[in-house]
Amino acid sequence: MIADGYNDEKKQQRIRRASSLSWIASKRRVSKGMCNESMKKPEKEKEKDNLESTALRFNVSSKKRKVSGLHGFSGGSRIPKKPRSVLNKKVGYEDEVLNRKSCFEKEVLEDELDFDDETMALLRIKEYRRFRSSDDPTIKRSPRNERRKSDLVKNSSCSSSSSSACSSISVSRSDGYGNDRCTMSNVKEAKLLERFKCHQCMKTERRIVVPCTKCRRRAYCIQCIKQWYPQMSEEEIAELCPFCRRNCNCSVCLHKCGLIKTSKRNITDREKVQHLHYLIKLLLPFLRQICEEQTRETEFEAIIQGVHSSEVDISETLCCNDERVYCNHCATSIVDLHRSCPNCSYELCLNCCQEIREGSLSGRGEMKFQYINRGYSYMHGGNPLPETCCSGTSHDHFDSPIWWTANNDGSISCPPNEMGGCGDCVLELKRILPDGWISDLEKEASDLFEIFQTNLTNLNCSFSETGSEMLCRAASRVGSDDNFLYYPPSTDIQEEEELLRFQRHWVKGEPVIVQNVLEKVTGLSWEPMVMWRVLCENVDSAIGSKMSEVKAIDCLAGCEVEINTRQFFKGYIEGRRYDNFWPEMLKLKDWPPSDKFEDLLPRHCDEFISALPFQEYSDPRSGFLNLAVKFPDGVLKPDLGPKTYIAYGVAEELGRGDSVTKLHCDMSDAVNILTHTAEVVLTEEQRSAVEILKEKHRAQDLKEGLAQETLDEPIEKLSGDQPTQEIGEGTSGNNNNNNTEGITEESGGALWDIFRREDVPKLEAYLRKHVKEFRHTYCSPVEQVVHPIHDQCFYLTSEHKRKLKQEYGIEPWTFEQKLGEAVFIPAGCPHQVRNLKSCTKVAVDFVSPENIHECLRLTQEFRLLPKNHRAREDKLEIKKMILYAVEQVIKDARNLLT
Repeated sequence: MIADGYNDEKKQQRIRRASSLSWIASKRRVSKGMCNESMKKPEKEKEKDNLESTALRFNVSSKKRKVSGLHGFSGGSRIPKKPRSVLNKKVGYEDEVLNRKSCFEKEVLEDELDFDDETMALLRIKEYRRFRSSDDPTIKRSPRNERRKSDLVKNSSCSSSSSSACSSISVSRSDGYGNDRCTMSNVKEAKLLERFKCHQCMKTERRIVVPCTKCRRRAYCIQCIKQWYPQMSEEEIAELCPFCRRNCNCSVCLHKCGLIKTSKRNITDREKVQHLHYLIKLLLPFLRQICEEQTRETEFEAIIQGVHSSEVDISETLCCNDERVYCNHCATSIVDLHRSCPNCSYELCLNCCQEIREGSLSGRGEMKFQYINRGYSYMHGGNPLPETCCSGTSHDHFDSPIWWTANNDGSISCPPNEMGGCGDCVLELKRILPDGWISDLEKEASDLFEIFQTNLTNLNCSFSETGSEMLCRAASRVGSDDNFLYYPPSTDIQEEEELLRFQRHWVKGEPVIVQNVLEKVTGLSWEPMVMWRVLCENVDSAIGSKMSEVKAIDCLAGCEVEINTRQFFKGYIEGRRYDNFWPEMLKLKDWPPSDKFEDLLPRHCDEFISALPFQEYSDPRSGFLNLAVKFPDGVLKPDLGPKTYIAYGVAEELGRGDSVTKLHCDMSDAVNILTHTAEVVLTEEQRSAVEILKEKHRAQDLKEGLAQETLDEPIEKLSGDQPTQEIGEGTSGNNNNNNTEGITEESGGALWDIFRREDVPKLEAYLRKHVKEFRHTYCSPVEQVVHPIHDQCFYLTSEHKRKLKQEYGIEPWTFEQKLGEAVFIPAGCPHQVRNLKSCTKVAVDFVSPENIHECLRLTQEFRLLPKNHRAREDKLEIKKMILYAVEQVIKDARNLLT
């Protein structure tokens, strides 16, 4: 009755010693070709079998058990091999799992594994791919198991005449415990091995695993719990495992999508009708404007052809749904009517045609200016490199534009070669959409609007002014009623009344901050290393192989640097510094480097969308009031995200090389969620070195005329002059009865400054006046300004914001974004951000009907920029979006009203 050195009594003792919530798996790994020296262990090493006070873990020593005590053998350095025959082998199934051999060539103690190491990550990737290629990814068969299966098949493949005899022999075999051998089938053995396998790392040789008492199918080893779920205790894992909580970040789960419902609220038919009325009311004026532009150009073509406007024949140009057509002169997206050269295919939009006829066509010369790298010492307040002192910059920063005029009859000739044309032919009027499609669409929209006006009331009229609002103070403007921002908690935003409150603030161009949006989601980890691991293990090997190195932006020099991914994320947690102790600030923009965030990080994408507040606007897949989702299937859509922004940060305002997003203005609306932070605190030694370097910076600014000696306060004053954040209840923005109860002392992760649209002219005037006080690439003084905001070369420090208010009487909304908060930024509002901690933010753009006019205004501004300007391209295609949005509104209204 003894099998493998164990009797019934010993077996029962081992079972009783195991915890009811943890399982023990052998840490022993013996290679078949292992040398004798590697098999020897000191005899004085003892086992440690300590039952934890929590009664949750049964801790087994990571050291090897003595061979003599375990197998009944004495002496010798090798373990005798047992017969492999199924008929002769008598092994207890529990002991087989506890003592199964590994195929590794050396023993690896689990306590010594470093999961931060890139090599270990790659090993896990290979192991994960082997699981994916197997028939059942949840079962890992060792070579020994495969040989046993082969032996079993070989021994059972008898002739038909002796099959009954073989069957009787198999049934009569005993495993030493009175159990029939036939019960030890491969299926049960596989289930037993799966029982001891960690769901996270897919390894069966883990020493201690914590099973889930709910699903009773999955377990997580202690190493993975500490590494990937540090916020969860073993008790919580045992009560409800990460898989059951739907926040498992193992490789398999993170590559799956559709595990959670991303939409939070179902919209009723009554709400849909109200939303459709709201959309058609706001979209119809812009649709009519597009029709007027088309009609005006058709009338010009009638004069050129000498016929009536109704008789004008406009030929169609070939354009596929997955193709964008841009104006060759201003890079604006072309929707329908345009002029094209029959010889060289030069294409011109209607806006440029009108400007040419009016003689107001502005130049689109290319920028020639480049900043000079004056060396590392110069960026830290020292002298520039000798060879850069004599290399001055040219004051002629742009190409001189070529004059372009229309013919007497209103026709326009193709521009000369210098402007990209051929100069030989007259541009012909062409169309992309079916003839009369836009005019018919405008008529249907007008009829629908009349129906809504007759049968429905305005959406805004149903809003009740009674009740209370959560507000936070973000500015101290004298005589202004918009110093407070709408600041609702995420628990209230599902109510219809809160959506109406959001619209009331949103239509006025005010930002909105929503608290704790991550509380209502599954809690998936946004640790950068978790996301990086998913990208490394991506099924596309071409993408995964590129993830070991990243291109980051050095905030001090303003240029790209290549860095090892693990080193970047280590600096994200611990911080980095230059040789002179100045903090080194790095940031990743639009990472991962692809517009397919949903494909590369599908589980994180679902988590982010489910966390979005006011999803009628922000949902990038099905937001009912988001015009960006109204494109029909097959039509190329603009890339509006989601995208991640990962960057270092420190609380101190350095004044030079801060981790910032410089002042800019997005073409569309956006919502930004702070998903992860890591605080980096400077040491006293580093603080002292920083203060000395700041003095050198100040002296350099005085020498180059970038600062004045009469300044009362230094530029590098720490952040803290922003308005104190307060929470109030009331129905108006200037509530005097502020209730600060409930405000947490937790410091924010990012400092935001968002300017009002009406303050943009004064803001631009201030920047042009004080342009010489700012530094940009390589810490060089700003020497050229095309557009003060769209150039993205300015960041207003606390000192500049004080001067801005003193000289022009304007100030931004200033607030700190805390972990889990979502910030809504209206289109047309210039804004800048400085990271107070290392931050991971995820943002998505959307287009609300309230801000179409701002999108069109920005499109017009962008088309006036030089050809090679970073913000010039019309990526939004707002006019095309308006047309398809109206078409979709008409279809939805027909389905609801019929």
